[in-house]
Amino acid sequence: MGRKILFVTTDQQRYDTFGCNGAVVGSTPVVDALAAAGVRYERAVPQSVVCMPSRSTMLTGQHPATHGVWMNGVALPQDAPSVAATLHRAGYRTALVGKPHFEPFLDPFGRFPENGLADAGIHTVAGPWSDGTIGPHRGFDHMELASHSPMGALHYARWIQGEHPDQVGGFYPVLDDDLEVNGAGGGDTGAPQVKANPIPREWYHTDWVADRTIAWLDGLDADDDWFAWMSFPDPHHPWDPPAAEKGRVDWRDVPLPAGYPTDRAEREALLDAKPRHWRLWYDGALVSNYEAPTHWVPATLTADQVREVNAMNAVEVELIDEAVGRVLAAIDARGWTDDVDVVITTDHGELQGDFGLLFKGPYHVDGLMRLPLIWRPAPSAAVTPAVVSRPVGLVDLAPTFCEIAGLDAEPWMEGRALPVDDADADARGHERALTTWDSELLGVAVHLQTITRDGLVCTTYAPGTVHDGTEGELYDLADDPLQRVNRWDDPAMASVRDDLVADLRSSLPPARAPRLPLEAPV
Repeated sequence: MGRKILFVTTDQQRYDTFGCNGAVVGSTPVVDALAAAGVRYERAVPQSVVCMPSRSTMLTGQHPATHGVWMNGVALPQDAPSVAATLHRAGYRTALVGKPHFEPFLDPFGRFPENGLADAGIHTVAGPWSDGTIGPHRGFDHMELASHSPMGALHYARWIQGEHPDQVGGFYPVLDDDLEVNGAGGGDTGAPQVKANPIPREWYHTDWVADRTIAWLDGLDADDDWFAWMSFPDPHHPWDPPAAEKGRVDWRDVPLPAGYPTDRAEREALLDAKPRHWRLWYDGALVSNYEAPTHWVPATLTADQVREVNAMNAVEVELIDEAVGRVLAAIDARGWTDDVDVVITTDHGELQGDFGLLFKGPYHVDGLMRLPLIWRPAPSAAVTPAVVSRPVGLVDLAPTFCEIAGLDAEPWMEGRALPVDDADADARGHERALTTWDSELLGVAVHLQTITRDGLVCTTYAPGTVHDGTEGELYDLADDPLQRVNRWDDPAMASVRDDLVADLRSSLPPARAPRLPLEAPV
């Protein structure tokens, strides 16, 4: 019997929303205790700042250039490499409960397997694996799936529609009548994507994901080795947690984040110092990605709306923390705790008021790029608690799961197992993390490549709709943690910039060819 793995992901969560990472709103005692007993990473970086490419990186251990999911709406091939398949082949029981998003959600003709499981009354299908064999879909012998919405064809949506149809209308409608991401305001302040949801807590998707994870674990034999990916849809927008839980955090008491410049002139001057698409989006003149509501103008965002969004976000994070606690209690009741590794992270961050913006997009700054990542190794492994300051990436998760299971990393994995302290990080070569953005939608093209190294974040731009390829961003995280001073054109930083760009270009893998097709907006 080996070590078991509970892999917990959230969606679109900032680094600074867990207490162990300095959160000033909300309370997360369960995650904080795991961090105190394990390894907390201070510079965990996604390889993409949107869902599908980032989640594909978690599963494959590859950069987007290699697995090929270059933007949301591009499906990860069914025969893509999968760490779940590797673990399954080694004898692990494998499950994914919650949000998958390896395949487009907008799938009116049912072309993608994950969207058909619930209606078929099943939890997996046979599919091709990367080694040419056939096995359970992407290596998971149990998939019980959810998204942010009670609409659609995933298991949670079908459960709500079937068992509690009167609750469907209580959720915020994610899409508007034009099938665009909804920009309508709600709550007390008219903030976009905020709504009081009358659903009882026990029927909300956060508790449903925990309940279904516990049910799957309860069905295992005591000596089974298992890998459970528990994937919460929150705190991704819409921010519509159960209304009865809103009182946990009064938005009127929430301080404005340090990244929100309260003076409009200062805010706009900061945006003007960045590449053009920043200010164009703020003014509503350019929407570069589907995930940002087409009909919402960031310049209209008020300070109170930022407070209310952050309050709702904190409520959702608290609910996740408590749900994780319930699953850990169930694991403890089975007598497994000493042999269970717990890894908690998210796919990307959320701007949440930084620079006067919300949501996400081609903006490679800490709001989207600095992620919470905590690894509580199995107590039986006797790993000393530590804090790691070196950059690591989500690309490093898959080889970490292999190492926990006593397996060699697969040759197709491009990351390296997570370090347990900074000395281990240096020994393993955790020197840099790479992030890319590519989007071409509705005639707007944006292409970014970023390297995080030596306390610096350096981004290059390829030619696109509003960029000519000469633009760039360079931030010194030690002197400028809010990333307000772009030093790309600073002569004093020219040699540093050139060295980072050369390292970036030599470290990124070549792009997959031919490029995978864009199947849907998301």
